[in-house]
Amino acid sequence: MKQNLLVVLLFCCLLASAQTPDSLLAQLPQAKNDIEKTDLLNEIADGYKSSDPSRMEQYAEKALDLSRKIKYRVAEGHALLHLGNAGILSGDYAAALQHFTAAQSVFESEYGSSPKDEKIKAGLAKAYGSIGIVFSEQSNYARALQYHLKAVPIYETLDEPLRLARVYNNIGVVYKSLKNDFKALEYFVKAQKIQEKSADPTIGITVTNIGNIYLAQKNYPKAFEYYQKAKSMFNGFPNPRGMGELLNNLGFYYMRTGNFGKAKQSWDGAVATFSGIGDKFGTADTYAHLSRYFLSVNRPDDALDYANRSLSLGKELGIPEHIVQAEKMLSDIYVKKDQPHLALLHFQKYSEAKDSLNLHENIRKSVQAEMNFEFDKREALQKKEREKREMLFSEQSKRHVMQTFFIVLFSLLLFGIIFLIYNRLQLKKTLTLQKELAEYEQKALHLQMNPHFVFNCLGSISSFIVQNGTDSAIKYLSKFSKLMRLTLEYSKESLIPIDKEIESLQNYLELEQLRFNQVFDFGIEKSPDIEDDTAIPPLLLQPFVENAIIHGLMPKKEQGRIDVKFAISGDNLVCTITDDGIGIDKSRQMKEQSVSVHKSMALDITKKRLEMIKAMTSRKANVDITERADDAGNVIGTQVVITLPVQYVGGN
Repeated sequence: MKQNLLVVLLFCCLLASAQTPDSLLAQLPQAKNDIEKTDLLNEIADGYKSSDPSRMEQYAEKALDLSRKIKYRVAEGHALLHLGNAGILSGDYAAALQHFTAAQSVFESEYGSSPKDEKIKAGLAKAYGSIGIVFSEQSNYARALQYHLKAVPIYETLDEPLRLARVYNNIGVVYKSLKNDFKALEYFVKAQKIQEKSADPTIGITVTNIGNIYLAQKNYPKAFEYYQKAKSMFNGFPNPRGMGELLNNLGFYYMRTGNFGKAKQSWDGAVATFSGIGDKFGTADTYAHLSRYFLSVNRPDDALDYANRSLSLGKELGIPEHIVQAEKMLSDIYVKKDQPHLALLHFQKYSEAKDSLNLHENIRKSVQAEMNFEFDKREALQKKEREKREMLFSEQSKRHVMQTFFIVLFSLLLFGIIFLIYNRLQLKKTLTLQKELAEYEQKALHLQMNPHFVFNCLGSISSFIVQNGTDSAIKYLSKFSKLMRLTLEYSKESLIPIDKEIESLQNYLELEQLRFNQVFDFGIEKSPDIEDDTAIPPLLLQPFVENAIIHGLMPKKEQGRIDVKFAISGDNLVCTITDDGIGIDKSRQMKEQSVSVHKSMALDITKKRLEMIKAMTSRKANVDITERADDAGNVIGTQVVITLPVQYVGGN
């Protein structure tokens, strides 16, 4: 069955000529020029593909010589394809592969310069498919599929349904050889549908293949149905080799269904068909089928006659497989005839032929491996040559394109650099302005608080003079002047060393002690973890300290205390102001009817300053004010916690 599949595969790839070889030969003397003559020679070669491989090769050689003489590359490629097909028909796969790869190189070279030429694309697709056939014949199915699948998209772009159908058929045969009947049938049916729509003359091959699938699956009614369809199609579109293979397959069908007379009739028809076209290979194969048939119906003499015929042709053609099969058949026949001496003799010849076949197979595999190596090597060289030609052909175009590209790229790059520099300058300018604006807003808030602080201090001095006399007022004024000097010294800065802020708080609290007759004590504590260059916004804590004195301690009517602590917690500076005054709620109740606008303004300004610090540093800056209570829940004062990002003098 494998031989049948291979022959069918070959003819699925070949295209039928529109005219008979005789009519084309009659036109040859009237050819107007060498181009027309070359095309006619190729058509004549193609016309002999199914009837006379030797004449096919003869006219293909003439077409090749003339095409090379006139440098007609497309015709050269087709002539090489015809020579490759002739090589397959004669069993010279090495020569066939060499011709097909040469055709591939020609068409790929032309395709590089004229990618839209449909004749070139069709020739390239046919070269791929033909290479796939050779690999399929060598049972190298992976490569066969690779090249068949290369041909499929080209035929699809060409809108070539008939050629596409033939490729589908080839793929189906490969899957059949791989014993994947399901996939094989899928592709055969695809091919059949296309061929039916287009009245393809090779549809008989496809239908025969479908019948073979059903026969292998023992679906005899379906197999017979498709064989009958194929027979009708071969009658409409004569194809002697295809008809011979169909008759052989019908013989198998009749044998399996018990109709021995019909089986013999089919094989006799196959012999007549193959002999008519000089196909000794097909004839030898059919003789072997007839020998088995006569042995099965107990006619050993007839079986012996056909076995000897098959053996004779096998030896003439030099086909070890036929010799092995024939010698085995002869041994079985002599066993049947009760002639053990001759049975043993032919069994020994069968064993020798089998050993020879194994040796031949090993040699064939070695030759095949060498051929594949040469193919790979040749393909690589052809690829390099093709790439070199394409590179030389398109060098000017590429140079022009690259020059244009680099000019455009350089212009875009130059524009991009200019834009980037301008954008960076604008961004830098914007960021600088934003930073300066933020600093000025902070300073404005700071300076907005200074007049309020000065106003409060002057009010306190006035009250102190009235209450305590001139000497105490002078002492108070001395401390006030020192505090004012510190305040003015750092009023232009957004950050001051923390020790200066502590010094300012110290002066302020001492002033308030003098003002309120020492009614409270205070303490200021700085953690040793705080570095000397740690910075803090000036006068940030003063409003909270002032609030603790006025609204927390003064209403208490007894000795009070304020503690200010500075500590580090992670990346934050934590300032804690604690008093033991009357608490937030009671203080709020007492001042509901007499709200101090100045105090509220100072706290609002401080909160805005904290928001500004948070915006500038993108870090935590907030204030948390809570009432303090003892274990019994009694209010024992207020605690203010100000959390700031750790910053340093001269940097962030």
